[in-house]
Amino acid sequence: MSVSTEQMSSLYEQQGYLSGVSVLDPPELRQAREAFAQLERQFGTEYTGYSLHNVHMQYDWVRGLIKHPRVLEVVRAVLGPDILLLDSRFICKYPVSRGNRKDDVIAYENGLAGEETAGPEKQKEEPVLPYVAWHQDMRYWGLDGGPVLSVWLALDDSQEDNGALQVIPGSHCSGMLPHRQSQRSGNMLSVNQEIPEELVQTYKALLCPLQAGQMSVHDGLLVHASDPNMSDRRRCGLVIRYVPTCAYPIQDPDRPRRFHATVLVSGTDQYGHFSNNEKPQL
Repeated sequence: MSVSTEQMSSLYEQQGYLSGVSVLDPPELRQAREAFAQLERQFGTEYTGYSLHNVHMQYDWVRGLIKHPRVLEVVRAVLGPDILLLDSRFICKYPVSRGNRKDDVIAYENGLAGEETAGPEKQKEEPVLPYVAWHQDMRYWGLDGGPVLSVWLALDDSQEDNGALQVIPGSHCSGMLPHRQSQRSGNMLSVNQEIPEELVQTYKALLCPLQAGQMSVHDGLLVHASDPNMSDRRRCGLVIRYVPTCAYPIQDPDRPRRFHATVLVSGTDQYGHFSNNEKPQL
């Protein structure tokens, strides 16, 4: 995508997302992939699939991605100059061998990676493939007073066969939709929720393929999902959440949250709504 800042802002406001935005040049991408490979060797792929949460607090190279000039250029175009990093997480859908799925599949029972392993009876059944149900990010974040912007920064090519992002353009204008417990096993969302199928205009769904080094961004109210990885290739990306400094946490008894990793990444914070948190230095 090659458009001006004004065009990006207008397009984002209209459709609720941007995709195919180039960020990392080849040396930067190579360095990021090599650094992530070290984490895979250290922790194992079952852990790195979903458990590398807020590791910008530990690794300089992750902080570099979060504050990458091209990333912040686009985020400022949407949110304005004063921006907080809310949260970050690596998400990887690893390939599953079609001929050996029962041995290779990572189970995501109740939407949580690694919490429950399949028992003898479950092992006889068709394995569960990780996917992300139709949902809105704002349902999970316990915030008000400003939008949430989510970035997917691709370390791998993200295509239809390995579970690329799907969006419903313009759905961010419909407000918060009801969510329920997912009816389908394998949902990677941490509270295993989904928007009921009858409320999702799936006929409008668009795929957002990315090349490694590109990013997509979407509004916290945009309805989106992703299918299982049915390819022989990994699909890995860094999810980064940004909010304007005017946003503030709310008490949500259904989804209590701590924002210990929140930090100012652009401009100034005249509100201090997250000032009670212990912040990393970026």
